[in-house]
Amino acid sequence: MLIPDIIIAIDGYSSTGKSTFAKRIAAEVSFLYLDSGALYRAVTLYSIEKGVISPSGEIDRQSLCRALQGLDIHFEDKGDGSMTYIGDRCIEGEIRTLAVSDKVSPISAVPEVRDFVDDRLREFGRRKRVVMDGRDIGTTVFPDAELKIFMTADQMVRARRRADEMKRRGETVDFDEVLKNIRERDFIDSHRETSPLSMAEDAIVLDNSDMTIDEQMDWFRRLVAERFPVREC
Repeated sequence: MLIPDIIIAIDGYSSTGKSTFAKRIAAEVSFLYLDSGALYRAVTLYSIEKGVISPSGEIDRQSLCRALQGLDIHFEDKGDGSMTYIGDRCIEGEIRTLAVSDKVSPISAVPEVRDFVDDRLREFGRRKRVVMDGRDIGTTVFPDAELKIFMTADQMVRARRRADEMKRRGETVDFDEVLKNIRERDFIDSHRETSPLSMAEDAIVLDNSDMTIDEQMDWFRRLVAERFPVREC
């Protein structure tokens, strides 16, 4: 599918499958896929390892801000998708653990962290032809994006998806803990002081509680065909 050079912003709640959906879209329209959540998770992992955030969730904000000044977080394409790196260390697996998930919302609520991530995302988006997913891409990072999608799904459905993903990675899963994490992240993301989770006025809602990824792609194709000149490859 060939579409014009645009920015596609995909926002929404955690564990709605934003990354999977965005990757499929990027592959179909030959756009670059950018995972903003991976950048926040990378900062969170670094913060945990350096003791910037304590086990109880207290953040040494001054130390965190100093660390951001020289922190090299980037993506590298390894053929089967982009991998997240800190320096020359691939951290793709480490940033997907529940330990990181438990701390990512308070870290991402720090204004300096959001500025750090937003600046890097804007660098990637200057040439357009990108698909980005996150929680404030269409409202804060790229408010002028030509296509904005806001994803949501029932909390129980999202918890089951997250638990299944963890099981596939061989992790021990406590479903109640996963559901608790989902609920806590929803509250923190929606109530943080800087760039709280909200839907852009011109975004299109996709509730995928009862949809497969193939059904979501069919929905996307119909949406794009209605809005843009489209040519088949």
